[in-house]
Amino acid sequence: MKRLLALVAAAGALAGCGPVRSTSHLLDAEVQIQAARTAGAEKLAPYEWTAANLYIRKAREEVSYSDYQAGVDFAEKAARFAAKARETAMANANAEDASSPSPNP
Repeated sequence: MKRLLALVAAAGALAGCGPVRSTSHLLDAEVQIQAARTAGAEKLAPYEWTAANLYIRKAREEVSYSDYQAGVDFAEKAARFAAKARETAMANANAEDASSPSPNP
């Protein structure tokens, strides 16, 4: 009987972790997406930008269906693509700056 009670208590405790973990990953991904937006990823890294936004949308959808692990997986992918979008946008912006002619005084 004690074993059953302990098992039920452990299952209940683990069931509460899903929403917290998925929310944390969603917030992390949203921060990465905002950083990419600030870097100009919408124009300078459109592939990575689009992928990040589609993955975050899918993560929110999965969490709404209470499929927290899928939500975490998609949120992690969104964060990776957003970080890559930011890096690519910054590199492309630096390349554009380097290739533009400097004004002569």
